Amino acid sequence: MRMMLKARFPMEPANRAIEAGRFGRIIEATIERLEPEATYFFTERGCRAALFIFDLTDQADIPIFAEPLFSELDAELEVQPVMNAEDLTKGLDAAFTS
Repeated sequence: MRMMLKARFPMEPANRAIEAGRFGRIIEATIERLEPEATYFFTERGCRAALFIFDLTDQADIPIFAEPLFSELDAELEVQPVMNAEDLTKGLDAAFTS
């Protein structure tokens, strides 16, 4: 299932991780784990943030990518299913054709 992971990194923990050289390694490891189809970086409410669109095949995989972000960067995470335009069209067609 296509999922969106939005991660927001509070300023102080992120700054400490950047100064220690860990921030980039943690993000790279997250990208390796998720193998996202898209990744974006931005600011949100004055904090660094990232958005990953990826395929989740097993819910048991959530701790594998979430726990390092929680424990290493004190990240706030949101994980939710998302659709692209093709998925939406397919779903609408199925919903209204019976």
